[in-house]
Amino acid sequence: MTSLPWLDPDQLWFPPADEALDDPDGLLALGGDLSSERLLLAYRNGIFPWFSDDQPILWWSPNPRCVLFPNEIHISRSLRRTLNQRRFEVTADQCFSRIIRLCANTRAEGTWITDDMVTAYTRLHRQGIAHSIEIWNQQGELAGGMYGLALGRCFFGESMFSLETNASKVLMVHLANQLAVWGYQMMDCQVESSHLLSMGARAIPRAEFLSILRACVDRKADQPDWTFTCRWPGPEA
Repeated sequence: MTSLPWLDPDQLWFPPADEALDDPDGLLALGGDLSSERLLLAYRNGIFPWFSDDQPILWWSPNPRCVLFPNEIHISRSLRRTLNQRRFEVTADQCFSRIIRLCANTRAEGTWITDDMVTAYTRLHRQGIAHSIEIWNQQGELAGGMYGLALGRCFFGESMFSLETNASKVLMVHLANQLAVWGYQMMDCQVESSHLLSMGARAIPRAEFLSILRACVDRKADQPDWTFTCRWPGPEA
């Protein structure tokens, strides 16, 4: 860790993502700050912060990178039955502060979403860059949620939680379908998990990820705002 660059809060830069360590996978730099300018520079270059309260800010760019291409969302038979029941409604940007706090507080293994992270991403939300996606049950209660960043035609998923069975999967289907309609090319999932892989996500080399990012991050998406219009089409889908 001592050989990693320490970032000066007064100097806005990052080393190239391909200089990240192999062990631990993707660790690139330490220090800096969580200003909007630095966070946007990080994401535009395939880098994200991930650290605990007792650590300095740690910046990562893992290899391989887990991504979901919106048109590749996988819907199992059981999930299709759940979708056809229409037990949930999906919205966006209805309660960002609540979503990011629940992402932090519902993780049994602890969280990297520190108070400083909440402040930083809430600031990005006010700037129209960070977004929340909510899923509601038939009683109008929150059943799950997610937050992330939208830059160009790329969506960077940060964290997700589920309070009811299949809620997060239903959210992912609606989000992927909506992103596809808006012309988004990629959803960054950062690191793979069995849940993400079961939904159609896959790991790609960092170099491929960065190439897609360069091609898409400056291309404006096809949506006037983050109002969700996609609804599950029904049993015939």
